[in-house]
Amino acid sequence: MVHQIYTADVLVVGGGTGGTAAAIQAARRGAKTILVSEFPWLGGMLTSAGVSAPDGNELEAFQTGLWGAFLQELRQRQPGGLDNSWVSFFSYDPRIGAEIFADWVQELPNLHWISGQVPLEVFRQGDSITGVRFADFAVTAKVILDGTELGDLLALADIPYRWGWELQSQWGEPSAPVTFNSLTQRYPVQAPTYVVIMQDFGEAVAPEIPAAPNYNPSQFTGAWNSYGAETFLNYGRLPGGLFMMNWPICGNDYGEGVGRLIESDVSRGEFIQESCWHSQNFAHFIQKQLGSRYGLAEKVFPHTPTAFALHPYYRESRRLVGLTTIREQDILPIAKGRVASIFNDAFALQPFSTRRSANGHPTAGVCEAIAVGNYANDHHYPGVQFPLQPKSIRWGGRWTGTPFTIPYSCLIPATTDGFLVCEKNISVSHIANGATRLQPVVMGIGQAAGMAAAICVELNCQPRDLPIKKLQTALLEDNRSKALIIPLFNLPPNHSDWRHWQLYYLDNPQAYPVSGDCPESAFGKSLIQESNCFKGIFYRLEQQEYRFTVTAPATYQGQSWQIVTLRSHIDEQLRAYPDEQSVTLWGRYNHSGNWLLVEHLNGG
Repeated sequence: MVHQIYTADVLVVGGGTGGTAAAIQAARRGAKTILVSEFPWLGGMLTSAGVSAPDGNELEAFQTGLWGAFLQELRQRQPGGLDNSWVSFFSYDPRIGAEIFADWVQELPNLHWISGQVPLEVFRQGDSITGVRFADFAVTAKVILDGTELGDLLALADIPYRWGWELQSQWGEPSAPVTFNSLTQRYPVQAPTYVVIMQDFGEAVAPEIPAAPNYNPSQFTGAWNSYGAETFLNYGRLPGGLFMMNWPICGNDYGEGVGRLIESDVSRGEFIQESCWHSQNFAHFIQKQLGSRYGLAEKVFPHTPTAFALHPYYRESRRLVGLTTIREQDILPIAKGRVASIFNDAFALQPFSTRRSANGHPTAGVCEAIAVGNYANDHHYPGVQFPLQPKSIRWGGRWTGTPFTIPYSCLIPATTDGFLVCEKNISVSHIANGATRLQPVVMGIGQAAGMAAAICVELNCQPRDLPIKKLQTALLEDNRSKALIIPLFNLPPNHSDWRHWQLYYLDNPQAYPVSGDCPESAFGKSLIQESNCFKGIFYRLEQQEYRFTVTAPATYQGQSWQIVTLRSHIDEQLRAYPDEQSVTLWGRYNHSGNWLLVEHLNGG
């Protein structure tokens, strides 16, 4: 029974990475916003799911918008810094991430956050979504956003969505299967992981981790054989002797009967419980194999047991059938290039009746970009190596991913108004979801969706009728967290010409360089202020592989480290630097990765 009805301009359902970003951005724009979350922490993958070692958008030029602001806050708040693991350049205590989002929400008087609630019913008027009912209250709003982890509003509202694989014949994706097979049947979506945080108790003996139901040590045998125990643990090392256990090789990915997640509340609960047990068993196995100094972390998450995340890390959701669908070829590099196309070619795949702009004309051929991602296309199926078309590139002495853009129209249902998606539930193929699902790009999607919703309220228009250039300009000019739209390797957001070049390529997408670099050098000051000076010998192993033997300071003398950078002009200097040359570097050493993250080179 509904006891109270709230009215808002914008309603965001789900407090995950995208939903939290959407609510904050909509409220900062001035919209009266209500955010309803299932869990007491905001941030989803970045916090409550425990994946506090995020992937993607790590290069300096891509640290923009709410994602860049989040990193800046983490650098200020996280004792010991963010150089802890080797899977990510940014690893932190998830409690600090949750504090940041809670603080951002608290400072906005026009943002009302209600936690501990899940949607039960969606209200419609014709083709428009008008409200959502929860256990004892309802919310009506002008624009409603689905930020749930599994696209639950799509199902409740009967909005068409996809779940499962698409064949190669549907969109011509090079990595898609030709026919359905045992893999597509067993794993209709990627496997989630129930993250558990372990702790190094040092000389003390950690409490014994009991085995959970269905314990089978053979499932985990060989988990770190190719790495060694220390490297395995350092994969997800967090500050304070903590370890994030999110390990794909004979680890705690869990996909048995993953289709149960969308069958019923009961079947979802069963799957979640099993995946939690699976992670407990993995932790039990680690303790048995590596010793009693390793146990479950204490007092991390706000529930019992405190070492386990509040919910699984879902890599895939129900996926909207939108005006545009992102396909694998939309995230792959242009021929002889280092970037994906920024043209919205996928628009041509949609029937004319479902794609209309404010004047009713088709909008194919424009640049609809509203967010940027760059991670490799990464799929998780336990025990299966699934080959994918490569989209990784060598840059800055390491591997990174081809940058790609997210078009606004993949957030909009094909035939439903008053509604946007803002999580992993965008209109994307199963194959391409492996790159669009990562935390930074989902945060960018959420920021764009929140901005779009607020502007729709201002203009009294539907999301599908919102002039795309108005949204793009608002993201570029946001006074708190201006957001990248066009990926350019050598254009950091603090550069004086940043806005000029962003707008230039939006207006002239045909001029977008396949190199991903501006025609002029566009270097700004470092976004990261803390660094140390090291002297030594530079060695070039390959075109994008460098080593450095330390001669000073004496503490590190004789050690050999990999050299990496996130800064474009340092990347250029490293590519041109002579082999076996004496060099002075400024940067930060990461023990887990055995690399020096270089911020300045010989005064550069």
